[in-house]
Amino acid sequence: MLVLDEPTSSLTQADAQKLFTLVRRLRDQGQSVIYISHFLEEVQALSERYTVLRDGRSVATGETAGITMDRIAELMVGRHVDELYRRSPRRPGAPVLECVAVAGPRRPGRASLVLRRSEVLGLAGVVGAGRSELLRAIFALERVRSGEVRVGAFAGPSSPLHRWRQGLGFLCEDRKNEGLALDRSLEENLTLPRLGRFLRPAALAAETRDWIARLGVRCAGPHQPARQLSGGNQQKIALGRLLRNGADVLLLDEPTRGVDIGAKQQIYRLIDELAGQGRAVLMVSSYLPELLGTCDRIAVMCRGELSPARPAGEWTEHRIMLAATGTALPEHA
Repeated sequence: MLVLDEPTSSLTQADAQKLFTLVRRLRDQGQSVIYISHFLEEVQALSERYTVLRDGRSVATGETAGITMDRIAELMVGRHVDELYRRSPRRPGAPVLECVAVAGPRRPGRASLVLRRSEVLGLAGVVGAGRSELLRAIFALERVRSGEVRVGAFAGPSSPLHRWRQGLGFLCEDRKNEGLALDRSLEENLTLPRLGRFLRPAALAAETRDWIARLGVRCAGPHQPARQLSGGNQQKIALGRLLRNGADVLLLDEPTRGVDIGAKQQIYRLIDELAGQGRAVLMVSSYLPELLGTCDRIAVMCRGELSPARPAGEWTEHRIMLAATGTALPEHA
């Protein structure tokens, strides 16, 4: 028996297809496979039978061919899931972040972009193309070998502390090792960057409870260690820290990786609300449906080179993958 738990969370689409071929071959040879995934299209493509778990209990089981993925999503969340990718009308404003031919020590090789207020700009590409390195360079976690990062009117050498003070917030893709202090409480994770604002523990706990309610975090309370939360609730705390500390430009690297569909829906709605409030979001994702569903514009990174951003409506998953792999776009595509 083979048990696969979120096996494609860090794979490119091409590598995921190779994995699917292998799983089917093992099945045909008589191997039993338990495949755990939040990507419902994978469940639909691979499985003959399904089981839905919610809050540690089995709530439904049956033949995959006899159920829709919308119904599975509802069973996972415990309520009707509508408008998964909500994108309210937005009118992008003035530029708040510009990259001009930015190059890092290895990746990216050359990346230029303009992010405007009230906009969600998506970065697509295969793993290793340089998307994460670009976000880290913008936040001054990686050295900028050449080119320029402009935040508002400021351009020049910087540090993560300066970026923080300039209103940038960075959510890294590795929340367990970099995004959270897992053994610290939710209160500490939310408030450590500006802990000096409060002297009274009661006031600190009260504000943490307010953020827990606002973000819909399922937990035992402000003093619970972050390690004990599910992946989706951990991600909400990581996002909440940026918002609580006034981040105006959010750099989000794989913000929904490893979280269930209910948490994804809440994160998508939060991103939509932030853009509606005038904040700017630069989002890296390997999950193409969420880029197409949440972003106003999308740019594609291929071997360290970033394409010009185009309106999301001009892209399809097929076109993005061709651009991400450096394949010429056929005339009929």
